[in-house]
Amino acid sequence: MEAEQQKPQRPRRKAQKRRIDDEAAASAAAAAAAAAAAAAAAAAVSSPLGSADADDDNEDDEGSVGPEICCRQSQAAVAREVRTQVDALHHCFSWRHADRATAKRATSVLAELAKNEEMVNVIVEGGAVPALVCHLKVPPMAAAVEEEQQPRPFEHEVEKGAAFALGLLAVKPEHQQLIVDAGALPLLVTLLRRHKNATNSRAVNSLIRRAADAITNLAHENSNIKTCIRIEGGIPPLVELLESQDIKVQRAAAGALRTLAFKNDENKTLIVDCNALPTLILMLRSEDAAIHYEAVGVIGNLVHSSPNIKKEVLNAGALQPVIGLLSSCCTESQREAALLLGQFASADSECKVHIVQRGAVRPLIDMLQSADFQLREMSAFALGRLAQDTHNQAGIAYNGGLLPLLKLLDSKNGSLQHNAAFALYGVADNEDYVSDFVKVGGVQKLQDGEFIVQATKDCVAKTLKRLEEKINGRVLKHLVYLMRVGEKSVQRRVALALAHLCAPEDQRTIFIDNNGLDLLLDLLVSVSSKHQQDGSVALYKLANKAAALSPMDAAPPSPTPQVYLGEQYVNSSTLSDVTFLVEGKRFYAHRIALLASSDAFRAMFDGGYREKDARDIEIPNIRWDVFELMMRFIYTGSVEVTNELAQDLLRAADQYLLEGLKRLCEYTIAQDVNLDNVSDMYDLSEAFHAMSLRHTCVLFILEQFDKICTRPGFSQLIQRVIPELRNFFAKALRPSHRSAQP
Repeated sequence: MEAEQQKPQRPRRKAQKRRIDDEAAASAAAAAAAAAAAAAAAAAVSSPLGSADADDDNEDDEGSVGPEICCRQSQAAVAREVRTQVDALHHCFSWRHADRATAKRATSVLAELAKNEEMVNVIVEGGAVPALVCHLKVPPMAAAVEEEQQPRPFEHEVEKGAAFALGLLAVKPEHQQLIVDAGALPLLVTLLRRHKNATNSRAVNSLIRRAADAITNLAHENSNIKTCIRIEGGIPPLVELLESQDIKVQRAAAGALRTLAFKNDENKTLIVDCNALPTLILMLRSEDAAIHYEAVGVIGNLVHSSPNIKKEVLNAGALQPVIGLLSSCCTESQREAALLLGQFASADSECKVHIVQRGAVRPLIDMLQSADFQLREMSAFALGRLAQDTHNQAGIAYNGGLLPLLKLLDSKNGSLQHNAAFALYGVADNEDYVSDFVKVGGVQKLQDGEFIVQATKDCVAKTLKRLEEKINGRVLKHLVYLMRVGEKSVQRRVALALAHLCAPEDQRTIFIDNNGLDLLLDLLVSVSSKHQQDGSVALYKLANKAAALSPMDAAPPSPTPQVYLGEQYVNSSTLSDVTFLVEGKRFYAHRIALLASSDAFRAMFDGGYREKDARDIEIPNIRWDVFELMMRFIYTGSVEVTNELAQDLLRAADQYLLEGLKRLCEYTIAQDVNLDNVSDMYDLSEAFHAMSLRHTCVLFILEQFDKICTRPGFSQLIQRVIPELRNFFAKALRPSHRSAQP
């Protein structure tokens, strides 16, 4: 089953409030000050055209900061101010110079107040929305004035102020529908078309930007309003405005289209049908960062979950300019370009190859090391998609992608982790770079990682499985070569990886014939606790793969087949021909049973020992209950060994060479090995030649290494265990039927 990639969320685009603030901070603040001072108001209305030009100049001064009324007034005072301005708007809807000046001042004051989101509700509750919507359209012109073609006071300025204020109010989602219900949409769409018959292009461009920004904020994450804007005819004029000579108008139009295209298939289709793609692709090559950022955002939203549009975008020539944006000085454009390339890469395998051939891999890998989190996430997403093609896997590895991708596995963000893991899953499929994967410590990184989401854990498990399947043939030969001649750190990484991933039939060739075992054992005595832990885990894995079951879990083998006298003759005087004296008590036995049980008794009764002809034989060093159990085993071939008697019974079984009984005792003792007694149990196994118990202790030490290493006497215990580990693996690892040597 293939691993799956988590698609990162396109960075949520904030409403246009920030940009509006930057462009008009000075003008709105100046208007607010004018509302507070009659003298300033009189100055503001003295020259309509001059005022408009000055206002537009202030918009371009993004560094200016004006006073904010809302910071100086309480909510009650703001509410009174709002009512005053709303009343003014209701009574000044005409072309009279004084009315237009009042309307301009009122819209500017409301916009300044709306810049503080805490005051937005107060403004809306004060009835500002219908008053502002009313001033999105021009008042009726008297016939005589129209015939004389007199200058219209503050032409475009009042509508701009109203659109500006409504756009700020729309930043709060709960007010979006209220503004639409008040009739704002058709009026805003009409404002977008005002450039066609306007004479004052600068003022008109400023108005159009405000209208486009208001549409953006109204449609932000509101699917119903997006549809309404399309129905009202808002998309065609926005597409036309992409070709405006004013860069800020282009940016505002692209921003609106970007919002309208997001998760709205009908809007996407209409934008493409209006022939927006050629202009958007030209905008990708703009030297203005704000322009290509908006353009790549529009294209990204157009192709999102739309395979047909994706093909149209690629056919229109978007691929190369998008790749070019990976090297942009604008971080936001880089993010969008990386995400878009990831979407392109899902189209088909041929597209994946084209992306790599045109130079995308190197900048994407550089982005993996960026300080910007979203930039790392988007580039990992794109590389994850690209890495699912065999040719691209080589390109990613060759250009140094392995290390930064592995480093991202340490991220505390689940999405970033997963995208990096998915890219590594792809690279692991290329056997030409499996050795590189192992060489840089990739296997240990995958094994040691703390992964946040289950999907990442599953992906990592599949990657390790994929690597395991590649460890054969020329890949294995190369790894064994590196393990012999590489730098010490590389040798260790290879040995650790092979302990986990190699096939059982290759273990002896790797670890005995090519000294891989020595590398792992050296790690156990390293001064680095991490090396010690890695070595113990690898050795434990290797031991478990070498045997179907570990000694701790394996039941003792059946005793050697032989004929037993049976339970009824245990300590029975019937036909007894020898008596043992144990703790002053007689124990009746039969020489024939003893001779058949072990070499020790055969030597006792057939050799030159004094016990040969003795009728009573004293047993000075074994307790009665232990001796009785030993004899019961001799007569029946089985016995239940309890923890209380197991160690004493082991001593007796070793003394009288009863191998079957020893195995039973070892098995019982092995079930009770723990952190507190493992050192004593290892001593016991050495004292009485209990190989099975010794192996159990060794494997327990490896398995619980992280806990044992903090206990007193740990270093001495490890030094004693290492020779036994060599013996264990020399016997446990089967000879290989195929050679891994180069």
